Amino acid sequence: LQVHCCGLSIDCEAEVQLSELDLLSSMFPDEDEFIVTDQLAVAELKHYIDNKTSEIPSSKVQFILNVKQEVADANMVMLSLSCALPLNYPAVLPEITVSSPSISRSQQIQLNTDLKTYLQRNCSGEVCVLNAREWVKDHAAAYIDKELSSSLVTTLRTMQSEDVIFTRLWIYSHHIYNKHKRKNIVDWSKELALSGFSMPGKPGVICVEGPQSTCEEFWSRVRRLTWRRILIRHREDISLDGSHAEMQKQRKFSSFEEKVFDAHGTRGNHMDLGQLYHFLDEKGCADVFQMYFGVEGC
Repeated sequence: LQVHCCGLSIDCEAEVQLSELDLLSSMFPDEDEFIVTDQLAVAELKHYIDNKTSEIPSSKVQFILNVKQEVADANMVMLSLSCALPLNYPAVLPEITVSSPSISRSQQIQLNTDLKTYLQRNCSGEVCVLNAREWVKDHAAAYIDKELSSSLVTTLRTMQSEDVIFTRLWIYSHHIYNKHKRKNIVDWSKELALSGFSMPGKPGVICVEGPQSTCEEFWSRVRRLTWRRILIRHREDISLDGSHAEMQKQRKFSSFEEKVFDAHGTRGNHMDLGQLYHFLDEKGCADVFQMYFGVEGC
């Protein structure tokens, strides 16, 4: 049994991490508030706890907590906490990075430095993701660049007054294993404010939806990575009047997340396609299953 200086075994720390994830999931049930960005890491953690194997999980559990902050003129600013839990958390601090388009680069660095100092002084050796979220919510206003925030709101209003094309891309890959690629897929979708999902493994499936220009930017970045095979299997383009309400009405997904459906196989890289079909069916996209795999779902 491996034990750290704090007295907690890796078994205990893994269980503490899973308990904290369950708590966050229950406290923030909306898909745009709490997003697990590496479902395979969570599956690996659960497998380790359930089977008490000697094979220690190799991936850090990663997720995003989004916080809405009201600023001047009743405008809302979104802040994202990108969190990664080291294997021996909470014996060590979590890796948390706060970002927002309304915070300048220098202020973002200062905010993250101050958050780390707070956690080191007050939360060492304890679960502290909720504490970090509350600290950011209480102190973020001091770091928000009012000019950046105002400019962002103006840009959004301009976009909403123009005709736009809403696009949904259904991307197929021979496989998606690489952790860096999987992270890029999730990070880029968040950066571009696209919703949808990705399914790692063999085959790999990616769906992104949002304004046509940002979907095209996402596809441009993804296809430049090294792939055995990747292509757009199907695309949907819908003309809208540009209003935010119309855009939201067209979305099948409220956020972007990586989805894992009972991974199995010798490398744990094959997903349960039956579960994928039911997931698509729940989202009103069941017809896409046949486009991907050439068979009817069941």
